Amino acid sequence: MLNDVITGLRATDIPLAAAGYELGVGRTVPTTAAVVGLAAVVVGVLALARPGARSRPLAALVLGLVAALVGGLHAASAAGGLGTGNGLAGALVALLLGLIGAALGGLALARSRSSV
Repeated sequence: MLNDVITGLRATDIPLAAAGYELGVGRTVPTTAAVVGLAAVVVGVLALARPGARSRPLAALVLGLVAALVGGLHAASAAGGLGTGNGLAGALVALLLGLIGAALGGLALARSRSSV
């Protein structure tokens, strides 16, 4: 049944952009970085709440740094301001969440090293 639906959609001329909103490369990269930053925050909170596993603080630190780096680079190279469709808002969110996730991961890592 799902194959029939997919085949039917391919046969029609339904545009991929709904209501004039199109997710292009300018928005995809910072949105993905923001999701990675959110994952870093979640993993960092879990690492602080349940100490013991050494991989959680490292994962939060690395994910946070990657999200902050990608978000910062995209924000620095974005042409135009907020609302122009270039992904600046997503880049700023990625930068903020990445820094928070890296800080939580670093704090959890320092706490786990001091308890050893």
